[in-house]
Amino acid sequence: MKQMKQMKQTGPAHAMRPTPSADTLDIRGLRVTLPGTARPVLDGVDLTVAAGETVALVGESGSGKTITSRSALRLLPPGAVVEGTVRVDGQDVLAMDTDRLRGVRAGTVAMVFQDPRAAVNPLRRIGDFLTESVILTGAMSRTQATARAVELLRAVGLDDSLLRKYPGQVSGGMLQRVVIAAALMGDPVLLLADEPTTALDVSSQAEVIALLTTLRERFGTGLLFVTHDLDLAAAISDRVYVMYAGRIAESGPAEVLFTRPRHPYTAALLASTPRMEGPRGRLAAIEGQPPDLREPLHGCAFAARCPLATEVCDQQAPLPSAAPDRPDHRAACHHSDLLEGSAVDA
Repeated sequence: MKQMKQMKQTGPAHAMRPTPSADTLDIRGLRVTLPGTARPVLDGVDLTVAAGETVALVGESGSGKTITSRSALRLLPPGAVVEGTVRVDGQDVLAMDTDRLRGVRAGTVAMVFQDPRAAVNPLRRIGDFLTESVILTGAMSRTQATARAVELLRAVGLDDSLLRKYPGQVSGGMLQRVVIAAALMGDPVLLLADEPTTALDVSSQAEVIALLTTLRERFGTGLLFVTHDLDLAAAISDRVYVMYAGRIAESGPAEVLFTRPRHPYTAALLASTPRMEGPRGRLAAIEGQPPDLREPLHGCAFAARCPLATEVCDQQAPLPSAAPDRPDHRAACHHSDLLEGSAVDA
């Protein structure tokens, strides 16, 4: 995986912003507990996204990826008890009052969800969908908002004729482009993409991924990309966080993490990923089930499914530690040294 190169400015002057020194997203010690659970849904999550960087958050369904991403907008489940900090562009959204939070949601952070048709009102024209939020918040006049909508539609490969159309008159791939354009209307510093290609066909998926990459480079926006597709994460991301049972199991540069994993869970995910060029036969699978939220955890969350687990894994949760020669490659595993130096074809 090659680091993505910065593109020259191709849009109008306001489309580019100076690169801030701070991270666009900085999550520290995030712990979220829900009523009726015996353990936290998120348990001490640390995660950062720098300006202009793409970070992938991967893991099985139910691992906590979506809640982690939505914490940047403080879109947490009812009754959630939250600890830690979630800083967006230097501001802790967990400590904000309602007015400041509304401003963050209107312009600083934007989210692209899985199903584009669930994000729009089928009875409203696409032009209204694009311009409504910035007009209602007073960020732009109607004329300015329309001009910005046209600019962004062109940036995502569409034309202004869509302003007069209804969602049902365009394809799923086109509508996902519209949703991405809408997310950029407020010129956010951070874009959250929660499985944005799941509802699309293969061709549309490739187009949306290429589009997100181009827009990220052009506008300097930090991108947190939530996915369970490891090949997709490898192709689009600069860094990767692997999540399991509400904890970060491993994190590091995409190229290194996918070729030299330091956590058995990461290695198992890679081994169970289908390959066109792989050997024939039964696909490898991770035996067992993720931990039940109704049962407390006393040690490593992956211990019951891990081939390397020993007594210490059942008794003590491992702390993240860096690889000997790679300080930015960290794994929370008592036995990560046993995987060190191994290669996995990612």
